Amino acid sequence: MDLSLTESQEMLKASARELVEREFSKDNLVKKDTNGGFQPSDWKKIADLGWAGLLIPDEFGGEGGSLTDAAVIFHELGRGPVPGPHFSSAVLGTLTVLEGATPEQKMSLLPRLAVGATVVLAPAITESDYGWSASQIQMKAAKRNGSYTLNGAKLFVQDAIGATHILCAARLGSGKIGLFIVDAKTPGVSLRPLPGFTTGVGEVRFDRVIIHESNLLGEGREDGWTILERTLQKAIPILCAYQVGGSEKVFEMSLEYANTRVQFGMVIGRFQRVQDHVIEQVNQLDAARWATYEALWKLDTGQPAAASVHMAKALASEAYYQVCNAAHEVHAGLGIMREYGLYLHTKMSRTLYHYLGDPKFHKRRLTNALEAQGVI
Repeated sequence: MDLSLTESQEMLKASARELVEREFSKDNLVKKDTNGGFQPSDWKKIADLGWAGLLIPDEFGGEGGSLTDAAVIFHELGRGPVPGPHFSSAVLGTLTVLEGATPEQKMSLLPRLAVGATVVLAPAITESDYGWSASQIQMKAAKRNGSYTLNGAKLFVQDAIGATHILCAARLGSGKIGLFIVDAKTPGVSLRPLPGFTTGVGEVRFDRVIIHESNLLGEGREDGWTILERTLQKAIPILCAYQVGGSEKVFEMSLEYANTRVQFGMVIGRFQRVQDHVIEQVNQLDAARWATYEALWKLDTGQPAAASVHMAKALASEAYYQVCNAAHEVHAGLGIMREYGLYLHTKMSRTLYHYLGDPKFHKRRLTNALEAQGVI
């Protein structure tokens, strides 16, 4: 197993780090968080580099990159942490279209997703009974005369505000789950941000929204949830890379502070309790980092990766959460000052902890995967 980056991935990493440091400095991200969050102009800076189409094959106008190529960029975006639709649209939305769309749908959507301008996709899966199991999809799609009528609400939708299209999961008359591409300007669709200690989540309401049957991804020949499950296997490690990048940055902030902050005549890093917190960060970060890149290596080399993917998500979500907790212990009062910027990571770690399934959910899935392999 070789988890080292190639020369081109090292160049990609350097380019992404330079962009984050130039355009998304801590001060800029604090201002954006205070003044309404991520703006379309910010997304354009990322899309103009071709990163919106990194996972899209050349034939559809994309870059044809690997999952690890995308993870390298998301690792650096996580160090910001840079919010925005890069994961929702360029990874989860795009991979879902690649997995389940008809040739005609791919030809219509992928070139526009690749440039990140006319189509910005926000997957809307979860509802009031929050969770990432098929049984928790209760919203109905009623079919009549070649059209579907959607009624209901999707909650905690990541990056819904600013999206041009919504990828909505709803239950068909057959009991299967369908995935619908819905223009966000369709009459009856309404979006609103959800306030609270989270980043970029919103509510999408569908009030008797009528859409043509051609907007059903894959024309219903296959259960949309099966498509989504296959997609998540590929998308989750890229989200984990973002969490690893965030954990890495928070660790560096804590280490620098522990080595420079003087109290009682010595730097606080000399105190054993502070060392305990920093060591806890190192252990969490290392576990998440290597589990994530092992899962990516397995996926990119075509090996069975289900168990590794679930392990990576369980570890990366827990690591980002706990690394931020330890950072607040090290920084004490300074850590809660808005201008210091640590709170940006704390908010993001809480936002992503449950997104695509929390650690408990993925530990159960890990057990199932190991049982299926005959390992346990």
